[in-house]
This record gives sequence, structure tokens and C-alpha cells, in this order.
Amino acid sequence: MKILVINAGSSSLKYQLIDMTTESALCTGGIERIGINGTKVTHKANGEKFVFEKPLANHTEAFNEVMDALTDAKMGVIKSIDEIAAIGHRYVNAGEAIMTPTLITDDVIAILKENIPFAPLHDPAHIACIEACRAILPNVPNVMVPDTAFHATMPKKAGLYAIKYEDYEAYHVRRYGAHGTSHNFVSQEAIKYLTSKGYPARKIVTCHLGNGSSISAVLDGKCIDTSMGMTPLAGIPMGTRSGDIDVAAAEMLADRKGMTFKETVTYLNKECGYLGVSGVSSDSRDLYEAKGKGNERAALALEMFVYDTQKYIGSYAAAMNGLDCVVFTGGIGENAFESRESIMENMEFLGIELDHDKNWGSRGQFVDIAKDSSKVRILVIPTNEELVIARQTKEIVENK
Repeated sequence: MKILVINAGSSSLKYQLIDMTTESALCTGGIERIGINGTKVTHKANGEKFVFEKPLANHTEAFNEVMDALTDAKMGVIKSIDEIAAIGHRYVNAGEAIMTPTLITDDVIAILKENIPFAPLHDPAHIACIEACRAILPNVPNVMVPDTAFHATMPKKAGLYAIKYEDYEAYHVRRYGAHGTSHNFVSQEAIKYLTSKGYPARKIVTCHLGNGSSISAVLDGKCIDTSMGMTPLAGIPMGTRSGDIDVAAAEMLADRKGMTFKETVTYLNKECGYLGVSGVSSDSRDLYEAKGKGNERAALALEMFVYDTQKYIGSYAAAMNGLDCVVFTGGIGENAFESRESIMENMEFLGIELDHDKNWGSRGQFVDIAKDSSKVRILVIPTNEELVIARQTKEIVENK
């Protein structure tokens, strides 16, 4: 079975075609600047990388371009689009209406459209791409896999805000979390590794750290808490997101800066975090370079990121009554060994002992960076969200 995995953004479309017999990617690709001048297509297959520009007005045209690339004589990996057994779609947030992988029907699309307010920046693009796929390949089943699915197991004490309960029931305002497919993948890979080595594997904290970052507490393979909230704005400081902030502070900012509340939320999402504190960049690599040159604000931004990450790890250890493993993944988690080093400092009270030699210089590979004597294992695990989506799509399609 070959499954096409789609991740659509407002002006982008990323894709992978995965052969589920071997769970290997036959090709990967992406289209940027859809509907904008300079639309660029990148397609990787058969050990080659193809990059070209082509005007594409919308997601329907972009998906048609993907179909052409998959079957092209030079860069294609299948002879016919009939080889595509199913399409799995990453979906950010459909509220409480749909929090599990779901086969897409007309009724499901109607529900998705009703719940766009839970992720207004992402969901319209997801829906546009889903509709394009269904129109172009009407006989191929489509499955949506919400980012929130893995976090659906959170108990109410962790998932709800302390607002009037009637308002929660009426408007479904609660913590949904994000990066669920990533937390799902790396936690299951960690359990496999820990079990094979004879280590305890019940109490795991997964740290998906990148331009967007979230941390989850995983007990016995299920999420019981996560740092992001109803939207990805909450949690630790990120590339351009503030992370946790007092609502009254946001109100004061709106008043002093003469912004509407909606404009203030955009400000907290787009102008804060690494970028806002440092004044340098939203990229941690730039901040480490600036810190090395004596930039105190860049150093402060990194310190805030590390400090808040440590607080979440400690609080989740308390929530689980212990800790067996910390997992790092995402662009920063997999590659920024300096950040991992800083986060694991002064955590000995939890039984964490980092092996500095194993950690230093390790990028983008599965590695245990804890000392042999450490009571808590520290794993770096490259994430594979597309494979999770493909696996869940396969399961839904085979059992429909």
C-alpha cells in the first residue's frame, strides 16, 4: 500500500509518498508561495533533487502538480496515480468535534468548516487541499489526522481552563495542544528503545523544540499533559511566540500600543519569543552566534527558553510521580546540542546525568546522551510525523 501524506499551509504544500510495506518514503517534496509570484516546487526522489518555479494559483493546481511529479518520467516514483491507495492529511485543530484520525466525508468537511475558529490560520488551507484531493482523485479515501489527537487522552484536570464550566461546554475553550503526531512518534520510539535495553519506560517527557516548541508528559504511552494550549501560542518562548503570558499583561500591551485584542494576539504570535527578546532573529542558531559576540539580549532569550523548558520537565516529573526518560526532537531538539546541554544542567535532583561527550556535536540522529549511571535516560530522536499520519491513515482505511 502506498499512502500520500499531505501537509498544507496557507500558501504551501508539503508531501511524502510512503510505501507502507517497508514504511519508507519513495519521495518527498514541497511547494512554496502558492498563489504568489515565484511559486517554487522542490521534489526529491531516486537520490535526486529537482527544483523549479511554476505559477500555481491555488491548492488544486498545486495538488495537480504533485500528481504530475509523482508520475513524471524523470522524477516520478510511480507509473500511475492509481497506485495511491489513500491520502493522509495533517490537520491542526478541529476542536472537540474531531480529535481522532477520521475518514473524510461530506459530513466531516462540514464539521471541519464549522470549527475553523480553533485554527483560523491553518484549517482553511487544510480544507482547501482536502477538497482538491477529493475532486482530483474521487475514488481515493482521504483521512485527516489532527495534531490534537495524541493529546485527547489528557484528563480534564489537565485539559480544562478554570473558566466557568458552562462556557467550556458551550464554546469548547480548553487546552488542545499541538505537535501531537511528533510527540506520538518519539514517545513510542523511546518506549521501544527503553524496553529493549531493560530500562523503565513508563514516565516520559517529550520535548519537541523548534521554531514552535511544545513539551508533553507521557505516562504509559498516553499523553496526560502538554504545554501548548487552545492554540500553539501557550507554553515556552518560541521563535516568534511569547509562550505563557498573563492575559492582563496582554490587555495592558493592547492599551499602551493602541492595538485591538486581535492585533495583540498577532503581535504575541509573530513579534515576540526569540525575535522579540533578542531583537536579532527567531532562529536559535543566530542567537548562539550573537551570544558568542557578547549580545546580552540574545543570551537572555536563550536563557528564558532553557529556564521555561526546565520548569515544564520538572512539573511533569511531579505530575507523573517520577521520570524515566527525557526525549528531544524537532529542529532544535535534534540539532542544537548547546540547548540540550543547557536544559539538562542542574537537573541532577531528578536523577538526570548528561554525557557531555555523547551530546556534544550530535545532530539529527537517534542517540542516548545520558551517562550509563543516569537514572533517567536522555534520548535524541528524529521525529517522523509523516509516518505517523501514514500509519493512522492505513489503519482507518483498512478498517472502514
